[in-house]
Amino acid sequence: MTYRVCFVCTGNICRSPMAESVFRARVAEAGLEDLVEIDSAGTGDWHEGEAADPRTVSVLDARGYRSEHVARQFQPAWFARLDLVIALDTGHLKALRRLAPTEADARKVRLLRSYARPSSGRRTTADAPEDACDDLDVPDPYYGGPDGFLECLEMVEEASTGLLAAVREQLEGRIA
Repeated sequence: MTYRVCFVCTGNICRSPMAESVFRARVAEAGLEDLVEIDSAGTGDWHEGEAADPRTVSVLDARGYRSEHVARQFQPAWFARLDLVIALDTGHLKALRRLAPTEADARKVRLLRSYARPSSGRRTTADAPEDACDDLDVPDPYYGGPDGFLECLEMVEEASTGLLAAVREQLEGRIA
């Protein structure tokens, strides 16, 4: 049974395609590519049909990630087929939970950085009170320079390790 994950940011040209590429690589490294389907979308339709921002592609390519991408807008009907919807910031989290047709669907929405290890060394779980955790946002690099895109990539990479562990745990629960 396939486990489906969708990463969501605002326009689907910076953060969410970056997270999609990084997580796809982590899943492949773990040998789980036949069990996990990964994609991304935006909360809005501003960039539908466009490729990822060239700065996103540049930082991904520099780290050896594949970066094929076409932007699209998240649709509420997708909740039915998705197991996990990963928001890149609290604004996306709130917007996605409002779009969710059911409470069960709203519980599928998590912040990406809730899977990262904070600098305090304390592990933040996916069950943390995310609505009040702006420090878990992956900042939007769109209006900045290359350093912002690199910072974004580093945050995505850090959180992807914990996300992979959580997905692996869910897969084991399905197989057992």
